[in-house]
Amino acid sequence: MYKTIRGDHAWEPIPGGIIGGWGSAGREPAGPQVLRSPVVTASARLEWGTTYQVTVLELGLACCGVEVMAALDRLPGLGVTPVDGAGEAHVLIVSGTVTDVMLPAVLRSYEAMPEPRYVISVGACSNTGGPYWDSYSVTKGIDQALPVHVAVPGCPPRPEALLEGLKALHRLVNS
Repeated sequence: MYKTIRGDHAWEPIPGGIIGGWGSAGREPAGPQVLRSPVVTASARLEWGTTYQVTVLELGLACCGVEVMAALDRLPGLGVTPVDGAGEAHVLIVSGTVTDVMLPAVLRSYEAMPEPRYVISVGACSNTGGPYWDSYSVTKGIDQALPVHVAVPGCPPRPEALLEGLKALHRLVNS
């Protein structure tokens, strides 16, 4: 169990997973422990089902956003489509430092998403506040404001880690 202000969250670790990146001092929650994996090919396409198209909105708020953008070109091979607006997205990827000033915009994006909607938190800053955790103006993890389904640790996590996070979300949705 992972405790947050919003209550307890049960995380299912990925077998053989490791915790990496900033946060090895214990401040960063493991979430599903995401492994660095080999490059995902089209043969590893995820079968998300036929009820809806999986669309992703990425909120790149800091340096982790660059790593997420590096993974975006691989998403169509997984059956996932990046979109520009929250009204089209089913998965919200929050990466980087979420400041208290930026939090309302993140919440508006989440509220504008259609159901079903899922949240992936990418990187130490989004997971726990990262190296800025003790700043008065930084949200101490987006899970304090939104229900996070998958947390990808690292500072910054590699693009492959985001793909592993999407696979973890796929397993969660299909279970």
